[in-house]
Amino acid sequence: MDKEIAVEKITVQIADERYLGYVDTILTTIADAAKVRGTGIARRSPEYIEQKMTEGKAIIALAGEEFAGFCYIETWGNKKFVANSGLIVVDKYRGHGLAKRIKRKAFELSRQRYPDAKIFGLTTGLAVMKINSELGYKPVTFSELTDDAAFWKGCQSCVNYDILQRTGRKHCLCTGMLFDPAKDIEK
Repeated sequence: MDKEIAVEKITVQIADERYLGYVDTILTTIADAAKVRGTGIARRSPEYIEQKMTEGKAIIALAGEEFAGFCYIETWGNKKFVANSGLIVVDKYRGHGLAKRIKRKAFELSRQRYPDAKIFGLTTGLAVMKINSELGYKPVTFSELTDDAAFWKGCQSCVNYDILQRTGRKHCLCTGMLFDPAKDIEK
């Protein structure tokens, strides 16, 4: 089967309890991608990913029964901010728009569940920056993101955490990107 056709047949949906069997594969895929790219990534526990699924706050992409990609959402700062995190696409499905489909679904879920919240993400990847820009995110300084200490604590498992710590949480290798629904309405 042509790879292009196979990618188009991948389902992108909100994950729930039915998909808990994919948790270890998701975490391994994220960790392996971070090693290959040499970029930082906040590690999450299996229990955390399971919780995102059972709360209906995760997006999973499947090619039939085969895992193809993932992302989850989390609220911060008393639900004033929503982060779209953990975006991953399995190598063989990259380069065909699957990350964009996953990210769009996570964005839609964020807007649906938290319509007034600012949506943000941290990334070192150009592809994710482009996707975020298409969704209406703007690059911002870290001071415009949540000040919720629990969010920033998640960065401790990243290989670049020392930079974030050394700069008083003002700079890192990641780019902060923000979608502000209030500014979107102004347009």
